[in-house]
Amino acid sequence: MTAKQAAEFLMARDNFLILTHLRPDGDTIGCAAGLCRALRRVGKEAYVLENPEATSLFTPYLEGLLARSGYEPKTVISVDIAARSLFPDNAVKYVDRVDLAIDHHPSQEFFAHDTCLDEKKAACGELMYEIVQHFCQISPEIGEALYVAVSTDCGCFVYSNTTAATHRVAADLMDSGFDPYPVNRRHFRTKSFKRLKLEGLLAAGMELRDRGETALVFLTLDMLSQVGAQERDIEDISAFVGQVEGVKTGVTLRELEPGVCKLSLRTDPGDLNASAVCARMGGGGHAAAAGATIQGTMAQARQAVIDAIEQVRNG
Repeated sequence: MTAKQAAEFLMARDNFLILTHLRPDGDTIGCAAGLCRALRRVGKEAYVLENPEATSLFTPYLEGLLARSGYEPKTVISVDIAARSLFPDNAVKYVDRVDLAIDHHPSQEFFAHDTCLDEKKAACGELMYEIVQHFCQISPEIGEALYVAVSTDCGCFVYSNTTAATHRVAADLMDSGFDPYPVNRRHFRTKSFKRLKLEGLLAAGMELRDRGETALVFLTLDMLSQVGAQERDIEDISAFVGQVEGVKTGVTLRELEPGVCKLSLRTDPGDLNASAVCARMGGGGHAAAAGATIQGTMAQARQAVIDAIEQVRNG
């Protein structure tokens, strides 16, 4: 389904519920908020399903948009969700009821009745902007939400997924009238003291391989407890390891619970396909950024990642 067809689909429906993914980031939250506001702007009834894992970094964008208890939608939309495994617990009941999935991940599982997918977009927010333009004028509130989606998913326009089109979309969104300065400061210029202490611990325990081109960091439950960190303090922490000079492949392993680790892999896509590596462990994503959930101890997860990287590199 093209962006125009997705817009026509949305205009032909009503009573929307919009779903975001597990461990929500700026792209899924920004897309949900932007789409919800756009649908309401043209007279539709639309709500976003509360995400239990959304942190205070992103919840302000959803104020006034969350579905009331007992709300029964006629149309269910998922945004930035590539796989069934990424539905939060309270959204699982809608997995087989998704009418339209809007996404930009090559690993999309096509679980919805219809799918609007554009793998070339740096962020789902880029695709959402294209869709919304077909049926609604971009207000400052919509523009801010979609700017959050686009800017956070490309690291404030420094990640390898950033294109000239990404900058043009961001400029158009800024022209909608919101003030980008507090958004950029909130997401890219400030860190909590707890986050800084965590980064110090990660740096101290960093493992360098392949002549310094591969770096692994390990975020354990004990480390989080040691500094008193919350989810907000570790937003996009997988970007940290890629800041080390000379690193092409950055591996962040986070202990979610005893015996379960989350892998976030960031690579130079010309050197290593991150999605191909994570696919060997049941995950997926993009060529330069992908993830997976690994069952086992941190040591076992570390070895699994090293083995998968070597397998992909060796063909």
